[in-house]
Formats: sequence, structure tokens, C-alpha cells
Amino acid sequence: MTVIVRDLQPDVPADTEGYARVRHLALPYILFTADSVRHLVTNSHPDAHFRQLIAVEDGEVIGSAGVSLAHDSTEPGQGYLNIYVRPDRIRRGAGGLLTRAAEEHLATIGATRLYTWVLDEPGNRAFAERHGYTRGRPAHFLRLDLANGTLPPLPEVPLGVELRTAADFADDPRPLFELDAEAVSDEPGEVTIEFTDYEAWFEQTWQHPLLDRELTTAAVVDGRPVALSLAYTDGATRYSTAMTGTARAYRGRGLAKLAKIHSLYRARAAGITEAFTGNDAGNDPMIAINKWLGYEICATEVRYVRELG
Repeated sequence: MTVIVRDLQPDVPADTEGYARVRHLALPYILFTADSVRHLVTNSHPDAHFRQLIAVEDGEVIGSAGVSLAHDSTEPGQGYLNIYVRPDRIRRGAGGLLTRAAEEHLATIGATRLYTWVLDEPGNRAFAERHGYTRGRPAHFLRLDLANGTLPPLPEVPLGVELRTAADFADDPRPLFELDAEAVSDEPGEVTIEFTDYEAWFEQTWQHPLLDRELTTAAVVDGRPVALSLAYTDGATRYSTAMTGTARAYRGRGLAKLAKIHSLYRARAAGITEAFTGNDAGNDPMIAINKWLGYEICATEVRYVRELG
């Protein structure tokens, strides 16, 4: 069988479903559906030069790659490529072909430094290193068993704090954007992100098909959201926290923890059976919150980097 690499066609269900299946089998800790794959293609920022590549063998999607510039970074020339192959279809050349196509695209659009996430397993690390990538900082995937586990008791809501859902901001989500932008800019990591484009955030985040506005929870003070836990769901039984953060002036008061645990209680009541999240290994505050909530590390990935000559 011959493996070919081509661009995903968002209007072809076999492409979007195949891409989502590859991602689920290779990385089950992140929620992907055919709708979310289609959304990524059709709503990516033009400055990202985003491409979704697929490796196809005998009509079946066996590998995928998300490729883009970090257009919202404070440092130009940084590119992302994340390569995934179905675990039952490895060693057929798909990973190498996807990597080559992704790197050629990034070099053409001006990338000088490439970042990729690699599961912290011997075969995956060796693959990255063979292609010239150097190990960077780790991050963890965490899982919470909502069906059989026990959540901590709900803390008391402090005086002057109100809990609202994202649905309460449907008429004007801009305050959530401003809070998200502030929190993301302070997240630890090798690529510094700066959200400045509200319209792009509205299309990519607010209109994301997996965003659950009823479970996304904000702590509000004087009418302004000051802590936020952004929730995705797959429309069935799986939940993922896309971001949890607090405005700088309100940190250290337990408001992010408060927003997240209320979201999880409502998620469990709605029939969600498992929740996922991810943490940079240096993000001690969120690691502590998730440990208190009962999350357990289920996998680790490592950011690898390569400088282009």
C-alpha cells in the first residue's frame, strides 16, 4: 500500500471524521470531533497560514498534522507542527511524510523555529530526535473520573462574588475575551501568546462547536468576570477544560478553583463521566488545584524544538 499526504478537505466527511479518529486514537486526552476539525480549518486566522494535512493509505486516513505559524506570539517566525499517526498504522512512513510536508510549508511562510508536542514515550522521542528536534519542557495530561470518583465539597462563594456561565454573556462576550487574553499571556511555556484580536477570538473560541457555554463558568465581581474555567464537551460523556485562569488583581483568592469545581459539579449532573485537562509542568498553581479536585496524570508530552537554518 502507498501512503500519500494531502490537505484535508473540510467538506468531505471521510476526511474530517478520519482526522478526528486519528487524533482520538493517538491522543485520547484532547476532544476532537469532525465538527471541531472542520471549524479549525474554516476559522483559522489568515496570518497563521494554517493547514491540516492527512496521510491516506488505501483510502483510509491513518495520520494527521496540524501546521501553522504562531501568529499571536510576541516573537515572529515561530511555527507549530503536531504529527499524529494511528497507533495501529505506525511504521508505514506516514509520520515522516507528514513531517516533511509540514516543515516545507512552514519554511516557505517564514518560520525559523519549529515547535512540536511529542508523547513522552521512547519511540516518539526517538522519532523527533531523528528529525533534528531537541527536547524542551514537559506538560501533563490529567484525567478525572466523574462517574466513580468523588469531588471535594463545594466551597462557599465569597461575599461579593457571583458565579455565572458563559451563556450569561451571550449578548456581549467581550469581557470573557479580555479575561482570557490576560490569563493566557501569563501562562508558562516556550511560546508567549498575546490575544489582541477580539473578532478572531469570537470566531475561533466563542463559536467553537465544542464550547459548552452552560458549563463554562466565571467568577464575577462588580459585574466583571475575574476568573474563568472554559469547558469543552463532545456532546456525549467527555469534558475538557480548555483554559482556567484569573485576572492578575484577583489571584490568590481561590476564584479559579471555585469556578472550576462548580463547572465540574454541573458537568457530572449533566451526565459527563470523565474530564480531562492539561498543565505545563511548571504551572504549580493549576497543578495544585487539579490535584485537589482529584485529577490524576494520565500521560506526559514534551515540547520539542528545531531551529531552521
